[in-house]
Parts: sequence; structure tokens; C-alpha cells
Amino acid sequence: MATNNVAQIHGFGQSIWLDFIDREIISSGKLKELIDVDGVRGVTSNPAIFEKAISSSSDYDADIAALKSESDNEKLFFEIAVKDIQAAADLFKGVYEESNKVDGYVSLEVSPFLALDTEGTAKQAEELWKKVDRENVMIKIPGTKPGLAAIQQSIAKGININVTLLFGLERYEEVTEAYIAGLEEHLAAGHKIAHISSVASFFLSRIDVVVDPIIEAKGEKELYGEVAIASAKKAYEIYKRVFSGERWQKLADQGAQPQRLLWASTGSKNPAFKDTKYVEALIGPDTVDTVPLETVDAFRDHGIAANTLETGLDKATEILAKLPSLGIDLAAVTQQLEDEGIEKFNKPFEKLLNAIEAQKNK
Repeated sequence: MATNNVAQIHGFGQSIWLDFIDREIISSGKLKELIDVDGVRGVTSNPAIFEKAISSSSDYDADIAALKSESDNEKLFFEIAVKDIQAAADLFKGVYEESNKVDGYVSLEVSPFLALDTEGTAKQAEELWKKVDRENVMIKIPGTKPGLAAIQQSIAKGININVTLLFGLERYEEVTEAYIAGLEEHLAAGHKIAHISSVASFFLSRIDVVVDPIIEAKGEKELYGEVAIASAKKAYEIYKRVFSGERWQKLADQGAQPQRLLWASTGSKNPAFKDTKYVEALIGPDTVDTVPLETVDAFRDHGIAANTLETGLDKATEILAKLPSLGIDLAAVTQQLEDEGIEKFNKPFEKLLNAIEAQKNK
């Protein structure tokens, strides 16, 4: 029997996590099948995913009815979401143990309203961590400027963190610093650090959505759809540099896990591109790719698994170096995307809270 295309990716050292969760995928056995057949090794969620799950099904109606005396709709949402996260984490417990705590994680994001609030983010991250009460959960914190201190504080408390909404290389390097400094704090306080896990989620296709129209207008067709991939390859160079050397080795000697890069926003948003484009281009060791369900299905059907992450590094450098001559300021683009990313999660979260309010009043 031919080897499953998705499962093959793990042979190149990359873990596929599913960028989707709802009650139905857990209760139907579909998520278990994705683990067993496709080798899916984790789950990520975000406010938009939960908004779709809760607004488009009746699976949550009984929970909302039972909790309708709760006046704070955000608290009510997290009560509901935590149940799904716990159920998924329990399904992935075997992966977590078999991988020696490298994989098997399920991610739950803090309120998107806190994206620019250091203190509020750190406080809620700790509350959610305790509420889920599973070793194999990650709390998602946006990698905004105010988020950096919250990330460090959370790691210093021994909380697993998925840093989300990363677009730029400079900010990514700041995130690695927050992780390492947090580990150093936790170790200095007399705690073990081998159990702490973190990923840094680097968003891809949205970059090309912004820059490709400019590239096309300049007639630079060979750069079309290549900037995000080039950025990711350069991020991996930073990863390899940061998680080596004397400072990191001191932590590694105590069992510290490197903070793996996670490729996010890997579904192709341009119908002209192959639907598995971003997955195929960035397969390589010690990385994670979080993939929407439709992209998992597409890759299973016709995806090509190969070790691609460290090919064409010179070309990646050239692509990024050429952007200023085309009038593209990548730092400004990535800041724009971060700002828009916060808004893209705020809007569905507001919609979700309104839907919960309407359901309570039925």
C-alpha cells in the first residue's frame, strides 16, 4: 500500500498540526483518524475557528443554555472552548508521550482583545493554562511588541506558549529572545525546564496577498508568490543560529527544547497557485506546519513530500534584497499585516460573543 502523503512529511522531521477544531471532528472520530492515518501530531485553534464552530452548529447550544447565568460572554466562551481543548488534548496524549513531549499539543488563544495588553495577556494565559489543566496544551499569545514581555513572563512560569501572528524576521528574532530569557528565568528560580515547549508561528500566504499585486505591476513575474517562502527560509536560518551556540547550549544541557518554527496561513489564498504550494515549499527538520483541513485533504491526494526547506537559500536572500528596488518595504508590510491580523481575530470574536448573547436570550 502506498504511504500516505501527509504522513510522509514526518519522515523529513516536520510535524503536521491541524488548524481546526470543533466538537464534531472530535466526537465523530475524524480527529482520531487524522492522527492514526495521516500522522497529524497536534491542533491549533483561534477565535475565527471557534466562531465558525459555535455559530454554525447546535453542538454548543446545551452548554450555552447551562451557562447562561454567566453575565460575561467572554468567560462563557472560554468555559465552552476549554472543554473542546481538553477533549482534543486527551486524544493527543499518546502522541505527546511517544514524542517525548515534542508533539501532541493543542493550542488555545488568549482573547484577541488583549493583543496590545502585556499585563492582561500574561494574566489570562496563566488562567487558561490552569483551567485547561493539561500538560500538552499551548496557550497562544500574539507576537506583538506588548506580547513579547507576556511571552517571557509565561515561559518563566513554566507555561507552554504558541507565539502567533508573526510576519517579520526582526520580530521573530525578538520572540526567540523572549523564549530563551523566559527559560533562563525559570531555571534560575530552581525549576526544571525540559517540559516547557513553545512554537513561533510564522504566517505565510498573507504576505504574498499584499506584495504580489505590486510585484505583478512591476512585471517581476519570477517573484510572484515567492516572498513569503523566502521570508520563511530566512527565518529558519535565524532559528538555526539562535538555537545553537554557548547561550543556548547551557539550556539544552538542562533538557531545554528549542522553540520550533511553525508555518501558519499555509492554505493558498491565490487560486492560481497549487493548493499545496506553501506546505511543499517548507518541509524540513524540527519545524511544524499547521494546516487547514482542506489542505490536509489536498496534500493527501496530490501533495509531494520532499526536504525543501533549505533548498534555494541564495535565491531567498536575493528575493528579499530585491524588494526595496520594487518599492516594497517588507518591514512596513509585516507591521501592516500584524495590525490587520489583530483586527481579523477581533471581528470574529466580537461576532462570536454576540452570537452567544443571542443564544442565551432564546
